[in-house]
Parts: sequence; structure tokens; C-alpha cells
Amino acid sequence: MIKFAFLNNKLLNRNAKASGVILFLLLLCNCSKPAQDLTDYTKTYPSQSGGTMIDAMTGEPSGLISMIAGESASSAISGNIFNKLLKYNKNLDLEGELAESWQVSDDQKTITFKLKPNLKWADGKPLTSADVLWTWHAVIDEKTGSPYASDYQLVKKAEAPDPLTFSVTYEQAYAPALDSWAGLQVLPEHLLKGQDLHTTAFARNPVGSHYYKLDNWTHGENIKLSRNPSSVLGQAKIDHLVSRIIPDSSAQFLELMAGNIDSMGLDPIKYARIIPARPELLQKLALYKELGNSYTYLGFNLKHKPFDDVRVRRAINYAIDKQEIIDGVYLGLGINIASPYKPGTRWSNPNLAPYPYDPNKAKALLKEAGFTDTNGDGILERDGKPFSFEILTNQNKEREKSAVLIQRRLKAVGIDVKIRAIEWASFISRFIKTGDFDVVVLGWSLGLDPDQYSIWHSSQQAPGQFNFIGYNNSIVDKLLEQGRLELNPDKRMKIYHEFARVLLDDSPIVFLSAGYGLTAIHKRVKGIDSPAPPAGLGWNSETWYIPEPLRRNEISAN
Repeated sequence: MIKFAFLNNKLLNRNAKASGVILFLLLLCNCSKPAQDLTDYTKTYPSQSGGTMIDAMTGEPSGLISMIAGESASSAISGNIFNKLLKYNKNLDLEGELAESWQVSDDQKTITFKLKPNLKWADGKPLTSADVLWTWHAVIDEKTGSPYASDYQLVKKAEAPDPLTFSVTYEQAYAPALDSWAGLQVLPEHLLKGQDLHTTAFARNPVGSHYYKLDNWTHGENIKLSRNPSSVLGQAKIDHLVSRIIPDSSAQFLELMAGNIDSMGLDPIKYARIIPARPELLQKLALYKELGNSYTYLGFNLKHKPFDDVRVRRAINYAIDKQEIIDGVYLGLGINIASPYKPGTRWSNPNLAPYPYDPNKAKALLKEAGFTDTNGDGILERDGKPFSFEILTNQNKEREKSAVLIQRRLKAVGIDVKIRAIEWASFISRFIKTGDFDVVVLGWSLGLDPDQYSIWHSSQQAPGQFNFIGYNNSIVDKLLEQGRLELNPDKRMKIYHEFARVLLDDSPIVFLSAGYGLTAIHKRVKGIDSPAPPAGLGWNSETWYIPEPLRRNEISAN
């Protein structure tokens, strides 16, 4: 499956949206109107190869070895370049990608994969089980420091007895085992052996085996891919993929309207108001909406005071009006949640309810934690220090505007909050990996398996790992360990329901909302399933095509 860099950037809260929307609409109105597009995009065209599809990314990847980068921008691009042993199909059933078949032993501890014959890397070298074995060794190596290592460290023995066979044996049966092998991008041993994966030039000039290969990466401008003639899965329909790096979503939208990009993630204002109000945009843009497996949250640095006090965390949870954020930032296109699982799935505990908006409860908890307004300025103090902190987030409009609403609600209960938005690469390297923050507003995009060991287990706190908030709860640790080993789906469900209950009670983060993925794709792109199947909008994007009469002048694709 080709992974286009659809970024779900939404915006605007009730207070800030008026000036922002007026300014944006004035900009739209003052732009000279382009010549009327008379193309009939509803016409039926046969599937054919060729053309260029252009999308936009707000953040530039730090590198294209996703096991190191651990970020969505990296995986969005590298997912077009590298293959995995397994993949999920349209209905979320596992099927082979590099693997032709696989067999699980009777005791559920050993998986034996048989690779497809005659696999090749884009440089023509054979892709064999030795590459899979080398990738496994690399991801579990402590020097690599991969945030994904915990899944693969449970393998006690891995072997490649012949070029087409790769087998792994676990100490105990591991419930997410197959899912994990649908997540690891296989790397070429012959190009990376002996290199430091953190500094290798390969991260910016990779050689893979998937539908596309890297043509050019111009820092701060774009990443260009072209079809890989040696692709192990055959040929994709579209010749070239271009991801333009445009940090500002309004600038992305102007490019979308001008026809200079073909797809982008929309905020609710553009999805629900601007595009529907403009017939010339509806003529050429198709809109898609899907509830993804992700959520937005406010996360505390639990190693910093006073966030080590559960009363303070709960107080802030009560002080934030989540529905206000959903209505003001998402225009109602979001869901108030109480657990880190997609609503409506078996893993989401139906007996849990989100913290209600209750500022009086928040004030009582803060008083219990020792905070009082001693000088009458409206800001609480403890031990002579005002309760003041900074919310950090990346340059994402919906997160910035959510932070503004949070700031206002927290001020009402006596907490002084500052907000700072940082460019993504700096945000990760300077603050997240170093732990130099108080509070963040971020989002998690999750896999299909309910295992969240890498995010919440206390062992996953090293720099570059996902438990960067420093969460440490022995009960949660035990539940996560049990959940990985429980093969009975009903018993496993109960474990994760209890995990979610403890997490909600402990409030290491504040769940802000589960949002919808809102995407616009130019109607020149054909072959898209609508409505999106369970696997998501891009599940079959290698079969999308652009009919020759609808292709743009390729000069504008640069």
C-alpha cells in the first residue's frame, strides 16, 4: 500500500477563529480568479499508467529509516520505498507482502515465513531472508535505540536457514507477533552493514524494494519519488509522487485551489465551509471523511513538578472543556474519548466516561494539592511559586488553537499558561528527545493491535523512545505485559479495558478528542474507494491512476 503524506491539519477555536477566517477569506477573495476550468472530471476513463501526483507535507522527515526516525513524516515517505513481510488488506486481514506464506507452530511460539522468490532491491541485488534477519538485529540493537524495539526484543531466536526462509521463536506466545511483522520495513544488509544508522547517508538516499524509489530530496522544498522498475509487488499506476514541504496549511490550500497539488489534509473550516461554498472547488475536488485510529492529547512531563501529583493532573483534566475544543476547533468533527483506543472497537472500554468540565472540582483538587491565591492576583501559588508553565506544540493550527482554549480555561482556575509552537524537526530533537518540556499538545496515530507497550510501559523512556512523558505505573506495566501474552481475544479485551481504566484514573495525559481524517483529493486522480474501507482511504493507492487528458503540465510538478 502506498502511503501518501495526508496530514490532518484542522484549525480555529471560537475566540481566535473570527479574525483568522476573515483574513483567510479576504485573501481568497482578493486573489485574481483563475480561468474557468471546463474539464469534465466526472467522465469515465480507463485505468492507465503515467502522470504525477503531488501532495503537501507540513513537516519534513528527519530521515527515511523509519525505525530510527519514529515519526509520521518519515513513515509516510519510507512506506513507499520499503516493504514489510506482511500487510493488511482492504478488510484488515493480514496477507503477504515480501512473504509468500507463513506458518505458526502449534505452541504459538514460532513463526516461519517463506519469502516470495526472485525478490530484488532497486539496485538489482537480491533481497533475501538475510536482509530480514539483519533488519531484526538492527532494530533490537541498543545502539540503534529504536522506539519500536520492544516488539522485536521478545524474539529469543531468529534464523535465516536459506535465502527464502525466515523464522522467529518467542520465549512465550506473543499476541501481537504477526502484527509486528506487518510494521517493520526491511532494509538492505549489503548497503547498511557496519554503518551507524543514525548518521548514515542512506537515510537521505535510500535504496528500497517497494513501488517507488527516491529520485531527489531538496531540503525544505520537496521529496520526489519515481516508480521502481524492480518493485517486488509489480508496478504502481502513477509514475511519480512528489511531496512538497509546505508548513503553513493556508499556503497548502492556495496551492490546492490553484491545482498545483493534488491532495492535502483539511481542517474543518475548509472541509465543512469553504469548499462546499465554492462550486468551482467542488467541481474539481473530492472530499473524504474517515474516523482514524488516532487522538489528540495534552501530555504532562511527569518528571517535572507539580505534574508528578495526580491531584494536579486530574484538576487540569476537569478544568479543560473538551467539547468546547471539539466544537470550536473541529467544528464538531471530533469525538470526546476516555481511552487510547478507536471509539466503537472492542478495545475501547464502553464503561469509561471522559472527565466532565468541572472548574469547581478542579479548584478543589488544586487546593487539596496545596495551591492557594495568596496575593489575590488570580494565579495560584505553592511554596511561594506561582503555578505557571508552558505548553509546547508543533506548528499545527488545530493544536495551536486547542492550546489557546486550554490556556483560557486554565487561567479561570488560577493557572498561568504560555504557548509556544515549534517547527517539527526542532520540536522533536530539542524538546521531546531531551525531555525539556512541561506540557505538550500532540497526537498519537496507533496501529491496529491494541498493544501500547512502547508508549506507556515504564521501560520505554530512553531518548527517542515513545514514553517521553516519563509515565511509570506498576499496575499498567503488568497489564501491558499480560496483554502481549494473552492469546484469547476476550480475555485480552478485558486486560486492555482495565489498562484504559487505570490510565484514565491516573491522568498522565488529557484526552482532547479523536478526530476525523478530512482529505481533499483532486478529481483527476481516479480509482479511489469511497467510502473508505476499514483499511483506510489509501489502502489501494498503488492502483490509483491519472488519465492522460487530466494530467497537469509536468513542469508545474517541480
